[in-house]
Amino acid sequence: MSNRNTPIGYGIVGVGIWGQIHVRTLLANPNVNLVAICDINEENAKAVAEKYGIPKYYTSYEDMLKDPDVEAVSVATPDFAHGEPALATVQAAKHLLVEKPMAMGIDESINIIKTSQKNGVKLMVDLHNRWSPPFFNAYEGLRNGELGELKYVYFRLSDTMFVPLEYISWGSKSSALWFLGPHAIDTVRWLYNDEVDEVYAVAREGVLTSKGIDTPDFFALILQFKNGGIANLEHSWIVSPNSPSIFDLKSTLQCSEGTVFIDTSHNRMIEKYTNDIGQNWNSIPYQDTSLDIYIHGRQLGFATESIHHFVDCVWNDKEPIVTGLDGLRATEVIVAAEESVRTNKSVKVFHNQI
Repeated sequence: MSNRNTPIGYGIVGVGIWGQIHVRTLLANPNVNLVAICDINEENAKAVAEKYGIPKYYTSYEDMLKDPDVEAVSVATPDFAHGEPALATVQAAKHLLVEKPMAMGIDESINIIKTSQKNGVKLMVDLHNRWSPPFFNAYEGLRNGELGELKYVYFRLSDTMFVPLEYISWGSKSSALWFLGPHAIDTVRWLYNDEVDEVYAVAREGVLTSKGIDTPDFFALILQFKNGGIANLEHSWIVSPNSPSIFDLKSTLQCSEGTVFIDTSHNRMIEKYTNDIGQNWNSIPYQDTSLDIYIHGRQLGFATESIHHFVDCVWNDKEPIVTGLDGLRATEVIVAAEESVRTNKSVKVFHNQI
């Protein structure tokens, strides 16, 4: 039970596509008072503030962090622009929810974690697959013994070419691996309840560079976990723009006592077959897995549940399900994968102790 009697004063840094999901989600939370937003594009900041009735807008996150009414902050800027506002937020002793990746560097990630600990504030990385119903169903099946021991995971999370060419304007400053990989890495770490020991990765380029986007077309990774588990990850940014979904997510979990097939981007969301029973559902029972459903004025979807969870942690002084350490672990794996791409060799993943 919270000792608070007033809503959490909240600010958001970055109110583009994903930042506005934070806006709509937080406005629906009775324990939040969304007092301010920040965007380097003043026209966009002003328009969003007026559209949603937000009292204050800023073009400098440094200025917003000086606002005494702001107690907690979401950082929803582009991938490459997470680290600085995230660090500044915890330096200002504000609670922080940061989109993935927490930062595109290991030292920067460690600094964010240590500063949040020093200043006694909550830190959560928005790796929201842990709230996705099909994956949580599989997670429960592993934890309660229904599926036995997880042996191998295939995880494909890719986007159509529309994403790097049109959906975002900063594709050359990121990659399919940084943009999509943290979700896959965190999910398989969570399912295995283990850390990645070694990674081998390959990438190829040419299609996107020919269109003016200086980033690889795709990445393929083999992750070996400390206790022997294997995961095969695939992240592409060149899926045909004529594909029926902007993203393509498919996963297979092969376990000692069953197999799980997950497809959250098309019609057949989850199929689970154990030695005793077979089950499958289409998308109807899992409508809330969509990342951006807006019904009767309320933002819905599993990505919003992670935001509500962060608010609950601040409100009730609880540790988030996904911590800064989880964000660091994803960054460590991606950095090792990039080294593997450069060297064409398997790379041991070094896990920093915090």
